[in-house]
Amino acid sequence: MTFSSVDITTDQDGEKSRDKKWPWFGAPVYAAALFAIFYVTVLPSFNSYPKMLYRSEEALHPDEFIGERAMTQLAEFSAIGYKLAGSINNEVHTVNFLLREIQKIKDEARTDLYDIEVEKQYSSGGFFLWGMTMSYTNLSNVVVKISQKTSNNENYVLVNSHYDSEVETPAAGDDGAMVVIMLETLRVISRSEKPLVHPVVFLFNGAEEACMLGAHGFITQHKWAKNCKALVNLDSTGAGGREVLFQTGPNHPWLAKYYQQSVPHPYAQTLAEELFQNNFIPSDTDFRVFRDYGGVPGLDMASVINGYVYHTQYDNYRNVERGTYQSTGENVLPLVWTLANAPELDNPEAHAEGHMVYFDFLGWFMLTYTTSVSVAINIVVSVAALLCIGSSLYMMTLDNGADAPKAVIKRFGVIFLVQTGTALVSCGLTLLVAVFMQGVGLAESWYYGKWMTFGLYFCTLYFAMGLLPAFYIQWTKRKTHMKLDQTIACFMHAHCILLALLCIIMTSMGIRSSYFFMIGIFFYAISVLVQITLKLTVKKSYFVTVHLLCQFLPFLFYTYIAYASLVTFVPMQGRDGPDSSPELLVCLFVIITGIQYAGFTVPIMHKFRKPKIVFSTFGVITIIFIILAATPAGFPFVKEVAPQRYYVLHTQRIFHNLDGSTLQDSGFYIQPVETRTHELDDTTLKNAEPTSWTDATCAAEPYCGLPIYSGRWNDWKDSARWIYSTAPEFPIAIDLTLVSKEAQTPNKLKYDFSLKASDRIMMYIEPYDHVRVANWSMDQTPLIEEHLPPFLIYHVYSQTEDPFDFWMEFEHDESNTEGPFFKLVVVEHFLYHQEYYTDDYKEFLATFPDWTYTTDWFSALESWNF
Repeated sequence: MTFSSVDITTDQDGEKSRDKKWPWFGAPVYAAALFAIFYVTVLPSFNSYPKMLYRSEEALHPDEFIGERAMTQLAEFSAIGYKLAGSINNEVHTVNFLLREIQKIKDEARTDLYDIEVEKQYSSGGFFLWGMTMSYTNLSNVVVKISQKTSNNENYVLVNSHYDSEVETPAAGDDGAMVVIMLETLRVISRSEKPLVHPVVFLFNGAEEACMLGAHGFITQHKWAKNCKALVNLDSTGAGGREVLFQTGPNHPWLAKYYQQSVPHPYAQTLAEELFQNNFIPSDTDFRVFRDYGGVPGLDMASVINGYVYHTQYDNYRNVERGTYQSTGENVLPLVWTLANAPELDNPEAHAEGHMVYFDFLGWFMLTYTTSVSVAINIVVSVAALLCIGSSLYMMTLDNGADAPKAVIKRFGVIFLVQTGTALVSCGLTLLVAVFMQGVGLAESWYYGKWMTFGLYFCTLYFAMGLLPAFYIQWTKRKTHMKLDQTIACFMHAHCILLALLCIIMTSMGIRSSYFFMIGIFFYAISVLVQITLKLTVKKSYFVTVHLLCQFLPFLFYTYIAYASLVTFVPMQGRDGPDSSPELLVCLFVIITGIQYAGFTVPIMHKFRKPKIVFSTFGVITIIFIILAATPAGFPFVKEVAPQRYYVLHTQRIFHNLDGSTLQDSGFYIQPVETRTHELDDTTLKNAEPTSWTDATCAAEPYCGLPIYSGRWNDWKDSARWIYSTAPEFPIAIDLTLVSKEAQTPNKLKYDFSLKASDRIMMYIEPYDHVRVANWSMDQTPLIEEHLPPFLIYHVYSQTEDPFDFWMEFEHDESNTEGPFFKLVVVEHFLYHQEYYTDDYKEFLATFPDWTYTTDWFSALESWNF
């Protein structure tokens, strides 16, 4: 079998017989070859890490990051255990760990070259985020500034990571690995003779998981904050691995340029940035706070490997990818050094020239350019591709006789319509499979076994992309003078035109990710141009050979993005909420990436005999995988590796009614966080109340009288379950005191309250009809912007016994002098007090299967009318 130009033979009647085809068994060989290219190139590139440097080699590697030291530090950090903001572990033990390590760095630093200042910051304040009014008291940060003695520059680089954790997690990956990488970066800089024109501030942030309060405390209150002109934010949504750059700027393209110039292991995609900023990722980072409240532009980077352990007890030292330390350290250290010596830092606003387009190629290298350049590139490449396709069609008319121009144009028009239909049917059929999987309760069968996406969605896409053109080619094979190669080329021409139109439309809409389409268009245009040149010079186009050679790089790029997308986004679907559509989201990722290369690689399979059978095989594979999804092989959850997540709160609720009576109940409040919400209906949740159990409280109480912990929980409440139980035990009960009630005017009342409760409080405030909140002592944003009630307030204390004092003013109709005027609900959450768990609670938690994971604590809710 050879991939040469097509042979044309003539029968005894002088009529052209159809083009000879290659043997059918070449088709699976071709498909296997493409998979092999992916396997031996993309996978090793994505999972490649540099050789770790050890302390014993330090003398041979001056000014280089020593990964072993960071790894050793992480072991100690992880051993501290959970580190929730406000807890002893976070505020004392972790802070002491950081201060010890920083002191070691100071002791070894070149004191003749550097000044190193260390501060332990405690801050209190408030702001508005995610539909909640935030408030905090006495939260801690550890801040270090290193500056060169020879420089008196007052413009700083800020490097941030957080040392606090979520519930019951050692936080080795999120964000301990970044903390120790910052420590080692500080150490290397402090011992180097390299220039450091601008000081660097290392912010070890003590309250990121608590709604990013630590970052707000620093950027709005610390004395060094106003001097911070650029940011490197380091976070995680997994257990280490390669860190992806997924936000830049805004409007400071020089930052991405310095990243490109300095980072040896780039992993960055504008596509990821636009997905993140459009809420495809169920989390946020401190980057938002520094940007919105400090106006600091920067680079936002996060590790993404093994997101299954994110915010669980399995985010431990053992599960952190070993290559993380050296790989991320070798990126962060030169990046910080480069930014600290960047002249743009002295006047960043003079260089705020718009957004950047950036992307890496398999981690081998990275390209960056401004959006204005991107517009020019996208338009030029798209138009050039259209011109090349037009030239190719003209060459076809010369090959097919005097009457060919009209026939070729007509046939290409039909093929364009067929290919357009093929693309639509391919996308539609793939989406239909996703809707079917979701509808029959087989969603997320790929959750642990990502290989399931190949059979369910990639094969569906290949099946439709190939079968419809195969029918057309079979139907018209004796009705045209066009050669098979030319027919196949026309299908690919049509596909390229569709991509070019999409690229132009997205570019006109200001979508920077349109580069994603441009890359495929560019390489296809090169392929067509080379074929035309060869045809004109050596009289042969070498169609298949040239085409496949030119498709090699885009095939690598698109499969790399497909794989990276699955690695990143699949684990996130296990915590994206019961109201999400994970099947559709993963399906869309497959379509967006797969259709880019499928339109240029699948048509080659028409060169083989029996193409309809070959393409039908992909459809059979899809059916087999749907059946597999209904078997234990398709069960998505795995013990300790990829568990199904639930929030479980042991809760007591007290409602003080308008007639003076009090209602009280207790129970287990269970909140699923992904879409397969009925897995435990016959076991753990068999005694749960009907889903309508909240109807009465929803009518009478804000947020249905549920002890929600964030605004998202309110959106999820329809899937929440409740099982009545004995009451929990509390180390401290809610103690709300009405300090004063004063009439400010005939229709305005001011209430002063003092509240003692746990260190995490949620409050719901709901005015009655014809009453509005006129003012309060908390952040004014929801009042200024006239948000609709109920209002949600989140408050965190840290290491203080002082009460939370607040006041509110209400305006009401002058005729309504007696009230009631508003409902006030206080919820206290005890996130790290497992020693108070009752036996009933422990027994209930033990009924969850080993393939589930519970994030559990206890809470109290009390509701009043005033």
